[in-house]
Amino acid sequence: MTPELPPHRYPPVADLAVLVAAVEHGGVGAAARALGMAQPNASRALRRLERMLRLELLTRGPTGAAPTRDGALVVDWARRVLEANQRLLLGAAAIGRGHTGTVRLAASQTIAEELLPRWLAALRAEHPEAEVSLTVGNSQQVGRLLGSGCTLGFVESPELPAGLTVAVDSREVSTDRLVVVVAPGHPWARRTRPVPLDELVGTPLIVREPGSGTRIALERALAGVTMAAPALELASNAAVRVAVIAGAGPAVLSEHAVQAAVSAGELRAVMVDGLVVERPLRAIWPVEPPLPALGVRLVELAVELERTRRAPEPPPRLDPGWGI
Repeated sequence: MTPELPPHRYPPVADLAVLVAAVEHGGVGAAARALGMAQPNASRALRRLERMLRLELLTRGPTGAAPTRDGALVVDWARRVLEANQRLLLGAAAIGRGHTGTVRLAASQTIAEELLPRWLAALRAEHPEAEVSLTVGNSQQVGRLLGSGCTLGFVESPELPAGLTVAVDSREVSTDRLVVVVAPGHPWARRTRPVPLDELVGTPLIVREPGSGTRIALERALAGVTMAAPALELASNAAVRVAVIAGAGPAVLSEHAVQAAVSAGELRAVMVDGLVVERPLRAIWPVEPPLPALGVRLVELAVELERTRRAPEPPPRLDPGWGI
């Protein structure tokens, strides 16, 4: 079928990505940071797109940007274009390079402990010859490893890790939620009403170390709020769980990291009034050299397996509305 418009009239995919990011992140500046570009370039991309489509797509104000009625429709269509473009690039990479080789992985602890084994098992089932090495660290450490020979990283921070030394591409694999957990004997475990937010922030918590995706997401959600000094800072989810079970205090951890302990009765998930923290789980990889085919396939499998795990209904939460 002959297209109604010549190809030179098609909007650039990169401009569509800026539009979608501006809506998802609430502003042009936030979109630019998420995409790793300068804000003036993002603003020019949006103006160019509005001129090309002859539509006002965003309303801009001191508190950020929001889609117009027309813009909301265009954003939905733009997401489909971006998804199709991603499939094209990943598919072409797989065709061009075959499915054998070596992947050097780095993954944040939550992903490495709770999700990556399933993804790697699926990859190994397809490609028994696959050679995969794994380094586990926090999200900032994973970002630094991409500049020292690591092929592919998985991180859980709300934005791309700080301190990246190479240009990266990324793809959202899944989402995660943070929850507050306590020992069964903790006073909060007997509450029949949610813990007030001011009580949470005034309580010394057991937290992950600076640079972890969990710590970054919590601090970002509570930006502008003065929190009590931590009771403990620990370098792994397992250490935090053990400290909470031992009665050292409450903690905020990934739902993935505490699901089994809550189901076993070792921990209790606690309601917190008025705050929900969800974060994307991302695959990131250097733009150059291109991601090897095994890495491309691992990202595809991660997306497929997490989508399957969530369908046809979202995974059961520890309790509806519980956690932060």
